[in-house]
Amino acid sequence: MAVNLQKGQRINLTKSDGSKLSKIMVGLGWDEVENKGGFFSSIFSSKSNIDCDASVLVCREGKLRSSDDIVYYHNLNHSSGAVKHMGDNLTGEGEGDDEQIFVNLDKLPEQYDKLVFVVNIYDAVERKQHFGMIKNAFIRIVDNDTNTELCRYNLSDDYEGMLAMIVGEVYRKNGDWKFNAIGTGTKDAGLSDLARRYN
Repeated sequence: MAVNLQKGQRINLTKSDGSKLSKIMVGLGWDEVENKGGFFSSIFSSKSNIDCDASVLVCREGKLRSSDDIVYYHNLNHSSGAVKHMGDNLTGEGEGDDEQIFVNLDKLPEQYDKLVFVVNIYDAVERKQHFGMIKNAFIRIVDNDTNTELCRYNLSDDYEGMLAMIVGEVYRKNGDWKFNAIGTGTKDAGLSDLARRYN
């Protein structure tokens, strides 16, 4: 039974039998809010074609030390081989995860102690788009060995005017991996601005 988390909640990441995890899948999803209105509103409803990009900042001692440690749609694989992004979803349409990131915790070198999962809207300023136009956003963590969902965090705050989101982080403490549900909206215009928060 997956744990439904509240904002700011932290949990240990363990298998259902209490043993340590080795491989996880982090799934992120969202839907666009339908825009209804105008002359043809009774006939049509339209969507805004919002392109959300999920990325992970692979941190050493809690800090992002190199741009090579950003795993995103232009850098799908971390140099350690421990983090793999499955690619960019351009629309957010469809059920389930919109983007997936696989992490081999056992393979991640010891100096890396935190993975920060972020989502930003591509060209948000130019397109005049923001996270208030998004609904049903979530992050979930799955035990990749058993395909069992361990926890899920549904982001339910009002993100009107926010261009990006720090969704959650997986971090190592005293040899154990934990998850922190963050869900903080920001006005960072792009991934580079988000990354600077962790320099």
